[in-house]
Amino acid sequence: MKRLMLAIGTLVAVLVALAACGGSDNEQGNTSAPTPSSAVSAVAASPTPLPSGSLTVFAAGSLTETFNDMGSLLHQRYPGLNITFNFANAADLRTQMELGAKADIFASADHKQMNLAVQSGVVETESRVFARNRLVVIVPKANSAGIKTLQDLAKPGVKIVLCNADCPVGNYARQFLQKASADPSFGTDYGETVLGNLVSEETNVKQVVAKVQLDEADAGIVYSTDITPAVAGAVLKIVIPDALNLVAEYPVAITKDVANRNLAQLFTDFLLSKEGQDTLEAHGFIRAD
Repeated sequence: MKRLMLAIGTLVAVLVALAACGGSDNEQGNTSAPTPSSAVSAVAASPTPLPSGSLTVFAAGSLTETFNDMGSLLHQRYPGLNITFNFANAADLRTQMELGAKADIFASADHKQMNLAVQSGVVETESRVFARNRLVVIVPKANSAGIKTLQDLAKPGVKIVLCNADCPVGNYARQFLQKASADPSFGTDYGETVLGNLVSEETNVKQVVAKVQLDEADAGIVYSTDITPAVAGAVLKIVIPDALNLVAEYPVAITKDVANRNLAQLFTDFLLSKEGQDTLEAHGFIRAD
């Protein structure tokens, strides 16, 4: 009997010891430290700051409405971005920069003025074409001179207004007159006769539009994009056929004295983006893409 009680006591002692060891293992398994990744995921990423600062863009006058719309769109997207535009004849803008006027971007209406800006060292050598345009003849809605065809521009007494030859559109207009003079349906003296009817040479295309719109001239040669909604009701259009027309290319470049290269790059990249090209097309320009 004593032996039986001793054996039972020994067995109980062994079982208690085993139970104590098992409990210790479970405790260690349940008290593992949190993984480092859980702490990292709790830290939020810092937001990327929006572009901000000032940008000065010198642009051909025919880009006025389009670039103003683009400027408003970019300002809405980046409230800290302020764009100042200087619109004028591309030749005058180039001269202003050569005389010390500060600009970050130069958008010309032809390669001639851009190449001259490169030669004088005011812009970088790399430029990109972002839009194209075509010429058109406009006459006042009253059309008191009775101009119905391109040949009518050579009629005696017709008052013609053009941009001067240094202005891109003025240069393009004179190239059109040369091409027409080589066409038998116009005659070799066509261009000379039309220029003989010239009553005014303007410094930018907007002035040509204004004179025709106000019936101060019988006809003018401008870009097709210059027939904006604001003037469409006051003028009539005479189409210049493709065989005689000129496709004007608009190059853009960052200036040598650019104050904020990142902002300048943002603007030029936007011009060639789908959204930028859609905006140009909506204003009547030919897409560059």
